[in-house]
Amino acid sequence: MSDLFIIGASGTKAYRSAMAAISENITNASTEGYTRRSVTTVESGSSTATMAMYIARANFGGTDVKSVNRATDPYLDATVRYTNMALGSATAKLRWLTDSETALNDTETGVGQLMTAMYQNMDKLAASPSDNSLRVTTLDSISRVAQAFKQTSADLQQVSTGIATEAQAAVTTVNQALNALADINNSLLRAQPGTSAYAQLLDSRDAALGTLSSNLNIDISFGTHDQAIVSLNGQTLVQGATATTLALTANSDGTLALATSGGTALAAPTNGALGGLFSAAGTVTQRRTSLDTLAQQFVTDMNDWHGQGVTDAGTAGAPLLSGTTAATVTALISDPRQLATKSSDGTANGNLLTVSTALRGNGSVEQGWTSLIANQANLLSSTKAEQTTAQNRSDQAVAAREAVSGVDLDMEAADLLRIQQAYSGCAKILQVAKETVDAILQLI
Repeated sequence: MSDLFIIGASGTKAYRSAMAAISENITNASTEGYTRRSVTTVESGSSTATMAMYIARANFGGTDVKSVNRATDPYLDATVRYTNMALGSATAKLRWLTDSETALNDTETGVGQLMTAMYQNMDKLAASPSDNSLRVTTLDSISRVAQAFKQTSADLQQVSTGIATEAQAAVTTVNQALNALADINNSLLRAQPGTSAYAQLLDSRDAALGTLSSNLNIDISFGTHDQAIVSLNGQTLVQGATATTLALTANSDGTLALATSGGTALAAPTNGALGGLFSAAGTVTQRRTSLDTLAQQFVTDMNDWHGQGVTDAGTAGAPLLSGTTAATVTALISDPRQLATKSSDGTANGNLLTVSTALRGNGSVEQGWTSLIANQANLLSSTKAEQTTAQNRSDQAVAAREAVSGVDLDMEAADLLRIQQAYSGCAKILQVAKETVDAILQLI
């Protein structure tokens, strides 16, 4: 009779744990990073009889809870981390390359179209070199191009600053995840595998790994008690309860550098959000360098062209512009009488007629600007395609993982009904055992 009580009690205990797991699943159905739980039960392997002279003919010990399980697939988990890594990189690059294209500003207020307008004004002035209003308009258009170079330089500088700020925030997030992962590793050593607490720690571990992989091209392996070991380009970042944090440096030219907090230099990340930010920072630096080169050429070409001409007073044309970078380009002449429209032989529009050969055509600033904008547009277009592909692959990987690890409320409801019926059956065993004992006692 004691076996009957033990069997019924063990069943109610086991199914209570199963109902708790289902309740946890339903409660966390919308919780990001939660993995579905289930309970495995096994037959009790020994009799629970306590009578000293009792000889068991059959050992009926009921049921025991073997473990609390997480519905996971290591391959699918790794695939999600890998696709999120690529998505983080593409998304970061797309955002900042879009901003850098906006900063280059190939509109009517940008360098390219203002330069075209400047040449058009010069052509108009060539048709009427003595028209003072056209002279003023021409000098104003030169000044506008100079100002556009400055504005573009400032806007690209702002993009570089924004990239550095976001990269610093990403490194802070990474460091928090590294420290959290080290703490989780430490807790995993103390937790009992197969328990609900152990499952929660594994969920937290996977969430931290997800954060790290979306930011960096890390390598992951697992050790004792499912502890995570994380490395970056050969540098171990987390092993056991020890974490090595990172430090970011923004260089004066807009590029970024990564090192450990102890000062060990690290190779630039090639994937994840930080990889995308490093790539975008390098691209924007190239754009800034190209812009400075064009600005310097613009100053040199304009001054050389103006220097070969003669003013109405018969003097050689003075420098129109000064500056060696886009940020320092400045128009020097505002007096229309100082504009050298004549050629050295005294032709009134002689110097203006050389604009097309001296300032435009192959190797000109105008052509260089067109090439700069085209390169940026092509890169942005390919990055958009890359981001779309990465998003699709990430969505597919997440969907595949969710099919295994996610919570289906309909299935949980069906399981809950089944477990409730089993629980009621075990409770009925206890009730029958009690009624039997009561009947026996009444006969005595």
